[in-house]
Formats: sequence, C-alpha cells, structure tokens
Amino acid sequence: MIRRTFLTLAAALLCLPAQATDNETEWTNLFDGKSLSGWKASEHQESWKVENGTLVCHGERSHLFYEGQKEPFRNFEFECEVMTTPGSNAGIYFHTRWQDTGWPRYGLECQVNVTQSDPKKSGSLYGVVDVPNPGLKDNEWYKTTIRVEGRHILIKINDKTTVDYTEPEGKAAFSPEFERRLGEGTFALQAHDPDSKVYFRNIRVRRLN
Repeated sequence: MIRRTFLTLAAALLCLPAQATDNETEWTNLFDGKSLSGWKASEHQESWKVENGTLVCHGERSHLFYEGQKEPFRNFEFECEVMTTPGSNAGIYFHTRWQDTGWPRYGLECQVNVTQSDPKKSGSLYGVVDVPNPGLKDNEWYKTTIRVEGRHILIKINDKTTVDYTEPEGKAAFSPEFERRLGEGTFALQAHDPDSKVYFRNIRVRRLN
C-alpha cells in the first residue's frame, strides 16, 4: 500500500506544470495571435501581417520591434516557433533598440534561413557563430530558443543546441555599422526581402534575475 501510494504521488507530481526557479520569472507572451499590439514596425510596415493566429513577414525590408515592456531585457530566455517558405530569410534580434530604417546596428541576430542562399542558416548567431546546416525543412514549424545569462548565449533549435558561446570581456564592435555584441535592449523580428515569407507564432519570454 505504501509503495502504491508513493507511485501515485510521484505520477501526480509529474503532471504538475513547471514552476519558475528562483532566478526565473514566469513566461510572458509577446504576441496575442490577433494583432501587432506591443510591436512597432520600422520602414515598410506593410511587410507585416497577422494571419490565422500567426505573425507573417513578406515584403520589403522591415524590422518589427517589441515595445510592450519599458524595462530593457538583459538576462532572459526567449522562445518562438518559426516556419520558413522555400528560399526565405529572416531573423530574430535581441539586445537591440529601435531604429527607423536599415539593418539593426545594435544587438545580435539569431538567423532564420533554411534554404536561402546565405550560408548562415537557422540557429546561427549571425556573424559570430555560424551554423551551416541545422537539419530543418521549409514549410515545417520548428522551435527557436535563445537564452542569455551574463555573457553566455545559448541557442537551441528544436531543443538541440546550435550555439553555446561566451562573449569575451571587452569585445570590440564588429564594425562601425554593426555592434554584434551584448548589452541590453529589446527583440526585433526581420522581414528580409520581398522574396522571403516567414511565419512566427507562440512568441514568449521570461526574464532571468
């Protein structure tokens, strides 16, 4: 009887929802599936639409910045699901900041690209740690996880690690045009070009204290 009770209790515990640990806040959804509430697009706002509960980028270059929280993000875990169409390119920026036009200067980019010609594929930390083949297919959803703690960056595709990188102290900017180094800021999704069509959904984040 004692053994049976113990097994029943253990099974019940396994069914409980995961709780945040001491250094994690609860998950916050960044996309409501119905609107662009909390987000602001730069040039070519028409490149962004909401269709059937998904966020779709398709059109001229534009970056969709998250502005739903005033406090900048420094240490966090970010998740979303992505689906590319053949020959498409996009990106997920973090530690970035608003700008009206151009490719984001600040922050770092997790690449979104399965079959487009750029050799840097999905799961890459663009221009820092490049992944040549993440083993993905177009027209299929996959999960992207980005975790930043201090100077450590972990990127996973479908829970498989593609980037495990620690930024050196005092790292110089990549170039006058692009920082490509840690700081703090917000997130931005990228509409890369008119030939690219990419879908995003289930976008969420939790801060790490």
